[in-house]
Amino acid sequence: MEPFLHPESIQFADPQWLWLLLGPALLLGVWVRQFQKRRRDASRLAAARRIPLRERLPIFGDALFSLCLIGATALLVVALARPGVVVSMVRTGGIDLVVLLDGSASMRTKDVPGDRWQRSVRFLRTLGDSLRWDHDRIALTLFARIAAPQIRLTKDPNTFFFFLDNLQEKSPFPLEEDTSWDTNSELSIFWGLRVLEKDEEIHGKSKNAPLFVMISDGQSWSGEVEKSLKLARDRNVPVITVGVGTLAGGRIPEPVRNLSPAAQAAIPPTPPVYSTLDRPSLKQIATASGGEYLELDRDSDISLANHIVELARRRVIALPAEPKMEDLYWRVLAGAGLLALAGALSLRDRSALVVQLAGGGLALAALASLLG
Repeated sequence: MEPFLHPESIQFADPQWLWLLLGPALLLGVWVRQFQKRRRDASRLAAARRIPLRERLPIFGDALFSLCLIGATALLVVALARPGVVVSMVRTGGIDLVVLLDGSASMRTKDVPGDRWQRSVRFLRTLGDSLRWDHDRIALTLFARIAAPQIRLTKDPNTFFFFLDNLQEKSPFPLEEDTSWDTNSELSIFWGLRVLEKDEEIHGKSKNAPLFVMISDGQSWSGEVEKSLKLARDRNVPVITVGVGTLAGGRIPEPVRNLSPAAQAAIPPTPPVYSTLDRPSLKQIATASGGEYLELDRDSDISLANHIVELARRRVIALPAEPKMEDLYWRVLAGAGLLALAGALSLRDRSALVVQLAGGGLALAALASLLG
């Protein structure tokens, strides 16, 4: 809906041009004097002449053209001053999603299409497509025994999807490393809070609503997790846990070691390690933080992603009205053109009309060449 224009709400970006309005104002004074003189002469003529038919004299005559031309000139001066109207728009903040993605060895289990890691990355693509990317931001932190922040909070979708392209096939935590064989949820939440704190140090306090999204197969709960969750509660940041995997589970692949056949034979065989989805621990994390537990493949990825975004948007606080300048330059310029055209069409002399229209056409051609 167009805002109602109050004179006090109009401002000018280049007010130094407004003094030129003295010219149209003086011309308007001359026009009014001439118009009054014309009306007096018309009244005297009507009283002095005696003809059988009633004579109708036009009120304005060709003087209407002069009036329209003066008005168009005034509007051109106003357009030069770059007018704008101040309107108030109620804005709402966006959301800050901090994704905590499990990259431990158990995420290589193939009990879901591809494996748990690849399934999680595919879901993150859908989650990224669900954001508005105007005020919404997203960050990404990977964790196993250690945490590895990947992306700071960003509104750039290219950055987010670029990282997903490079993380699609496998986790950056190799199976051969001991750090891969653990799920340290406590450290992931701690680093998620560090991401928020670092962003606040750089950009100031954010107006967005923060939310953690932990994607994991669980298998981690300790008193250390409770300490991190307390910090998250103090910052009013709930954790949405998203379970990936099945209750039947599957075997975790053995690490491939570059050893000679003799050295490989000397290593005693190890029993296979199986992993299953640990719903209770993920539900406990979500409940303790004031969040919610979700699970991949219980519903479509689009539904789950939209639900997470909706949960975050419910926490967005409406911001106070923020003034915004709406430019009126082209509207005023169009008004000047229409007023000049109306004045030209009011001319009774057809030859004068042709001359005025030709001059207007040349002026428009010159303006188009300048703008081009």
